[in-house]
Amino acid sequence: MENDPVADRLSAVYPELPPGERAIVRVLLDDYPFAALGSLRALAERAGVSPPTASRLFDRLGYGGFADFQAAVRDGARDRSRLLEFVSRAPDSPATSPELRQAAEDLRAGLDGTLAAATDPLLDAAAALLAEARTVWALGGPLSELAAEYLIRQLASLRPGAHRVPDSAQARARTVLDLKGADAVVAYDFRRYSAGTARFVKAARARGARLVLVTDAWESPLAAEAEVLIRLPREAAGPIAPLAHEIAVTELLLVAAAARLAPAERLADLDTLTQTL
Repeated sequence: MENDPVADRLSAVYPELPPGERAIVRVLLDDYPFAALGSLRALAERAGVSPPTASRLFDRLGYGGFADFQAAVRDGARDRSRLLEFVSRAPDSPATSPELRQAAEDLRAGLDGTLAAATDPLLDAAAALLAEARTVWALGGPLSELAAEYLIRQLASLRPGAHRVPDSAQARARTVLDLKGADAVVAYDFRRYSAGTARFVKAARARGARLVLVTDAWESPLAAEAEVLIRLPREAAGPIAPLAHEIAVTELLLVAAAARLAPAERLADLDTLTQTL
């Protein structure tokens, strides 16, 4: 999807769009270019909006209707993932040093953007929830669950009551059953946005739990549910999804929470128990 003019245009206008048209753009970018190649009605149904709302988006973008938009997508979109393209190079065309240097520069740029996005007020608000909530539950999608797991492993050393959201529907139901307004959920939700994460978060919010949401520049559909919303930039290191960005912001959250918890005694006891066991 890199250097595709249609996808770049969708990303650029996203922050300026009304909610219904944002939903269309999220579907398009989440499954690009395939989501654009069906019918207008099917696209609108996937986004949960009406066909006229979808039509207004393409008018706003300057296309002469949905058919013209589809033609532009067919002309400009790549139909392979960045990772597949990267590993499918001909045997005599390995990644060159300039390409590796560019990937390193992209990673640095992304990390710089992540650090800038995690502002002091956001970190302070998130740290207050992580430190003061009765329990903290974290979850993520197929890749971002690794960041959620890392958060909980470290946070459990700093305070009691830190848990990863279980995987099964039955265990999740038991978890939600006991949630209250004194509890907090930390969700990592990136394209493709996780339907399972959305279901759990909405059920937890209905019980009063408070939400810290870490998402991308296009913004998870759960953004409206969040008490603390941290948007990370879109830059990635070459063909690989930027898990480093999620881990970096998780480290910042942990440091901010630790500053509120003063966990020296707990950590000392943990160290002693670890050596004993």
